[in-house]
Amino acid sequence: MGTLRDLQRALQEKIEELRERDELIDELELELEEKDQLIQRLQSELDKYRCVLRPATQKVGRAKRQAISAEPTSFSEISSKKTESYVKTATSKDLIKAAILDNDFMKNLETSQIQEIVDCMYPVEYSKDQVIIKEGDVGSLVYVMEEGKVEVTKEGNKLCTMGPGKVFGELAILYNCTRTATVRALTKAKLWAIDRQCFQAIMMKTTLQKQQEYIEFLTSVPTFKDLPEETISKIADVLEECIYHEGEFIIRQGAIGDTFFIIKKGIVNVTRTDPGSSSPKFIRSLKKGDFFGEKALQGEDIRTANIVAADKDSVVCLVIDRDSFSQLIGGLGHVSNKKYEHEEDNVAVDNEFANVKLTDTEIVATLGVGGFGRVELVRVKGFNNRTFALKQLKKKHIVETRQQDHIMSEKKIMGEARSDFIVRLFKTFKDSKYLYMLLEVCLGGELWTILRDRGSFDDGTTRFYTACVLEAFTYLHQRGIIYRDLKPENLLLDSKGYIKLVDFGFAKKIGFGRKTWTFCGTPEYVAPEIILNKGHDLSADYWSLGILMFELLTGSPPFSGSDPMKTYNLILKGIDIMEFPRKISRNAHNLIKKLCKDNPSERLGNQKNGIKDIQKHKWFEGFNWEGLRSKTLCPPIVQPVKNTTDTSNFDDYPIDEEDTPEDFTGWDKDF
Repeated sequence: MGTLRDLQRALQEKIEELRERDELIDELELELEEKDQLIQRLQSELDKYRCVLRPATQKVGRAKRQAISAEPTSFSEISSKKTESYVKTATSKDLIKAAILDNDFMKNLETSQIQEIVDCMYPVEYSKDQVIIKEGDVGSLVYVMEEGKVEVTKEGNKLCTMGPGKVFGELAILYNCTRTATVRALTKAKLWAIDRQCFQAIMMKTTLQKQQEYIEFLTSVPTFKDLPEETISKIADVLEECIYHEGEFIIRQGAIGDTFFIIKKGIVNVTRTDPGSSSPKFIRSLKKGDFFGEKALQGEDIRTANIVAADKDSVVCLVIDRDSFSQLIGGLGHVSNKKYEHEEDNVAVDNEFANVKLTDTEIVATLGVGGFGRVELVRVKGFNNRTFALKQLKKKHIVETRQQDHIMSEKKIMGEARSDFIVRLFKTFKDSKYLYMLLEVCLGGELWTILRDRGSFDDGTTRFYTACVLEAFTYLHQRGIIYRDLKPENLLLDSKGYIKLVDFGFAKKIGFGRKTWTFCGTPEYVAPEIILNKGHDLSADYWSLGILMFELLTGSPPFSGSDPMKTYNLILKGIDIMEFPRKISRNAHNLIKKLCKDNPSERLGNQKNGIKDIQKHKWFEGFNWEGLRSKTLCPPIVQPVKNTTDTSNFDDYPIDEEDTPEDFTGWDKDF
């Protein structure tokens, strides 16, 4: 009896000890939460002092970032591109492959893609002192050195020398860009090269072939065959390939499982050990296209048989676990909401602007300057006490950069958009030099300027602006439109302090369950699947939302290198390598990481509940969404606007004295 009492007493003491430990953990968590809130309040006060002490006109060492874009590509264009293989020795093939695997960017490509790139590279030779790449020139080739030595210089200064087994010029296979350095042959040099079109054709074809193969596998499974196309596509994206060697157990009888398998390659044997028997009995063999373990997707599954790899060349299975499956299954109704599929897209031009001509506009001041042109504050004849923004786009520059499709898409999407969180387009004009967009004006200024002057924002301010962007994304994504250029520079404050999304040059209607391929965006905000040319969908916008949160909270984006290629390589390493500053609260930290998942199918916003998953995240707990939508919520920052011609919230810009060339090609007849 004494022993039993002693055990009971010891057990009671252990329970008390654990209870005290739990209470201590709760106290520590509460203390951490209070410290987080204190840091936020102190940071907010510091931001206010910074704003007071820093003159509004002072520039604080930050330049606006320019977006970049490759030429828009369609599947038909790429699929018609013939990829040609060139004969190489085994030694040359091994050298090229090793060079690719040693390159920070190209090592992220899939094995099948690397193999095709190796096959399609063609030989080029340069003599001593010959320039291979010239700084400032436009390039489209990437090179691998096989023999010789080259020197790399920038603005006349030597950066390094390179020998065999090195890749250089890789930025040119992503999009049309000027070379950032000069590469000159120090000796006779033998190289292998591939151009951007061939590289993109390989990337698109291999990705589409793989996805189509996965979709065919999935639709042959009863569990999946009746799911919507966009759901099947998302499941295909999240499937993982696993390799098993002959004799290896894939599933063991009696084990608890949560994983479903489809055989992509090879043969497996199904065996079962009956009660009282010591050796397993052969049941049947399964081959390519067969599947097993589907009950594990519905709930905890006790495996009733063994599945053993039986192919001497190994077995490849496509695998998905229950957690990934349950995140994707549940309707996905937020995305493919059927009421939008047959919605009348052609919204008539506002009748009040039907007769407005370009000659009716009068420039008051300049609001912004960009690569394609300028944005002017204008008055319009017949609209007293009202001003507008007139966006001017250089036609010649649009043609030279092959952005005609993007501009026409911008006009269509903005002309049809009717959201309080998206800037309205009222009318378009054109002449021999420019295209013009007459837009709703937002005189509160750019969020970029306020962030530059304040340094960073507190949690509450960032939450308000992120919520405004989410409302704009909800409107666009319900209509199958991807935005692709989120950043503070493209967010304007209206006179009440609410945010509106502007600049739809990269927006595109892609529908649901489909991908688009053009490399475009601002380097620090580009999602990894865009960099790797895997095709991207609406989920690329959720990645950029996580980057925006980080930048608003800290003043800088998480990924930023000295040149675009270095930035892209940092992005490919992933958000998990980033050290988050203490001023980012734990809930904000958690949301950013969930938005910036490498795999698009795992991103918050791209799962079964869509954007609602983001709105219900703990960081938004208590946020007044209805107040935001009805514009009754008090904004954190309201910039003073004296009248309809007050441009004090914008930087000063010089008068445009450039002689803009004319364009008469007629591509813009429908603008």
